[in-house]
Amino acid sequence: MEYKFTHDNFDNEVLKSDIPVLVDFYADWCGPCKMMMPVVEKMAEKYDGKIKVGKINSDEESALAAKYNIMSIPSFLMFKNGELVETLTGAMPADVLAGKLDSLL
Repeated sequence: MEYKFTHDNFDNEVLKSDIPVLVDFYADWCGPCKMMMPVVEKMAEKYDGKIKVGKINSDEESALAAKYNIMSIPSFLMFKNGELVETLTGAMPADVLAGKLDSLL
């Protein structure tokens, strides 16, 4: 399952999550973001119940994007126990993203 994170639910869904979280900062106009959508959806299925996977539209949630210094998209932030543990930027192969997610478990 893929979540939509917003300013209103970020604390509960991400920072207070009892499982690791992958946050995908994207924008509708971003080509590499669109390219990564099926990869992110695949990760949501593969890690269902083990890692929470969700998206944040950086245009709609500019305060969150600023808080986490999102300068380019797509940006993938990985949280564990409420702490930001890794940031990846740009399109990447599914196995690279999966390898990073495996390290969270």
